[in-house]
Amino acid sequence: MPAPNEITVSRLDRLIGTPDCPAIVDLCTDEDFSEDPYLIPSAARHPFTDLPGLAAKLRGKRVVVYCQKGGKLSQGAASWLRGDGIAAEFLQGGMYAWRDAAGTMRVPAASLPTPVQGETLWVTRHRPKIDRIACPWLIRRFVDRSARFLFVAPADVGAVADRFGATPFDIEGVFWSHREETCTFDTMVEEFGLTSEALLRLAQVVRGADTNRHDLHPAAAGLLAVSVGLSRQYRDDHAQLEAGMGLYDALYRWARDGYEEGHDWPTARG
Repeated sequence: MPAPNEITVSRLDRLIGTPDCPAIVDLCTDEDFSEDPYLIPSAARHPFTDLPGLAAKLRGKRVVVYCQKGGKLSQGAASWLRGDGIAAEFLQGGMYAWRDAAGTMRVPAASLPTPVQGETLWVTRHRPKIDRIACPWLIRRFVDRSARFLFVAPADVGAVADRFGATPFDIEGVFWSHREETCTFDTMVEEFGLTSEALLRLAQVVRGADTNRHDLHPAAAGLLAVSVGLSRQYRDDHAQLEAGMGLYDALYRWARDGYEEGHDWPTARG
């Protein structure tokens, strides 16, 4: 019989990438993690020896904790956190169960930039349109929930990256950028191992809109139109990013669950 504070792999997998996803915490020992250095998408590592510090960070949030096998570390931590009033669950079977399930994604730990004050820090050109909204959405939903983004003048991206320790993206001559016929969103999907059918479908739409090749997908022209309209509504790039998160949340659910649905008029008659 499942424990009342247990979540299955399939249930967590459906939540990842959506606004309803709980915080996910990797409690694997350093030894276990070094043997298999991958993370569940959006998970952050935290030492199981510092549960008071973890509780302080998670106050008011839902959380799923996991260890290697879903045993003593994650079950003990989930109960500890619940004792502190935090809605905590542990992952049934741990990382082994996640790794062995069909269709689940794992993020290589080596692909994440070095954190700056506990969170990844990214910098790109100001006045974003497509890639520079789509990529932050992908990072916050699947890589680092607390990621911070800086939008600066194109000529200053490199200097800001050097001064603040930020990772530049979507600008020429850097690692996280366009590659041949693909866009920066494609690069991140590949490098972070986020190659689900839904994200690859969404990447096709983003690529078509961002590179002005609307023949790649029927939705590409629509994404360009909405993105341009969104950019005209906001003078503040961070406010635009927050609004864009909702746009890409909707696109992701379309790409995952609704891409085959059409709409006709008049409605079907009996």
